[in-house]
Amino acid sequence: MSSQPTFLNRQAFHLRPDPARVIVRPFNPAAEPRDLNPTDKTRANHIVDRVLGLAPDVAASLLKDVLENFQGRHRNLLEIFEARAEEMEGAFASHVCFTTDQKRLVGAYFLHEYSFEAAALFNPSIVSHPDQSGAPEGGHRFILSLRAVGEGHVSSLTFRSGSIAADGSVSVDPPARLASMGLIQSRASGPEGETIEITFAPDEDISERVIFPVTHYQSNGIEDARFVEFDDDGVRTYFATFTAYSGRSIRSELIQTKDFLSFRMSPLQGSAARNKGMGLFPRKIGGRYAMIARQDNENLYLIYSDDLHVWEGGQPIVKPKFPWEFVQIGNCGSPIELDEGWLLLTHGVGPVRKYAIGAVLLDKNDPSKVIARSREPLVRPEPSEREGYVPNVVYTCGAMRQSGRIILPYAISDTFSNFATIRIDALLKALEA
Repeated sequence: MSSQPTFLNRQAFHLRPDPARVIVRPFNPAAEPRDLNPTDKTRANHIVDRVLGLAPDVAASLLKDVLENFQGRHRNLLEIFEARAEEMEGAFASHVCFTTDQKRLVGAYFLHEYSFEAAALFNPSIVSHPDQSGAPEGGHRFILSLRAVGEGHVSSLTFRSGSIAADGSVSVDPPARLASMGLIQSRASGPEGETIEITFAPDEDISERVIFPVTHYQSNGIEDARFVEFDDDGVRTYFATFTAYSGRSIRSELIQTKDFLSFRMSPLQGSAARNKGMGLFPRKIGGRYAMIARQDNENLYLIYSDDLHVWEGGQPIVKPKFPWEFVQIGNCGSPIELDEGWLLLTHGVGPVRKYAIGAVLLDKNDPSKVIARSREPLVRPEPSEREGYVPNVVYTCGAMRQSGRIILPYAISDTFSNFATIRIDALLKALEA
């Protein structure tokens, strides 16, 4: 049997990780680079004392050298240095008083460059761009989110923009050379952890915006964001569920944005949020929020909630049935609304832990009812797609509908990403009741 359905068209380009793209992030000389906050005040003050011991002309010359070395790699570097020094104030001796040059140098000593996508760029999701100006005739603009992995296997969230032409061909805009973590505007503590608001400058290209772990629960990764354009009686908001990984435990959290400039990240509560792989429906069903989840690492569940941030219980609706999914199944993003029902892309794990992508069609009014599903995968690793950081894996965190096609970005072996398009009419005919 052919490994690729005739209605699926793989695109002819790949999105690969670029180690030249870097951000500056907090550095703690007394601990591992991945730690977010300094813990050794004595060590920090030793460094500060050495900076204060420099003659003014030496300090000025050193700062000039640092700027010449790094200025072209980052925006607003002096402001970043000053902000980092202010963040560190609690670790310094109370009597310390800095000149401007000293303050900037101190900030520089407690930062380091991080190549956020040096290892991998994968597990993409796709949504309609909030700004459709410049879209091709008969086509559409989109925003692509990607999981980026750098040193220490720390995952962050990065973006690309692109276009879908009327004929279904996909193009991705070249990424900007620079990148930024944005500014934390607020932190609010709650029973399940912190809610964070991050903003980016409007003049930064969307590919410059990197959402990096900023809380304890996220400290080892923001993983596998599943973005969806949510319609609440005509009000559009973009949500994304993602996995927060502390290095020891996982849980689901939520991103909310209207413009991809300002983002709010908050923890999800409830028994169903203690695992990964949650996918929010793009609108309420019967007046309630609805989610696809996988609480037991094996089956897919349907959950309803009156509160977007609290998810309990649920009923199993899809279980492993075919050999390519005997180990487990999971959702591959939010359900896509069609006239015929809700199209849910799934991943299945088969022999030798081989991942493939399939599909399930759910009833539009009652998504607990399965109308049809794919007996064979839609996408499975081709011979040229088997090698990478995690071999034999194809995976996606969300597709979108464009006219009569599904636009499917997908990752290859947890290393890089590609696109495929699927004709909806042919796909529906291939699903089995």
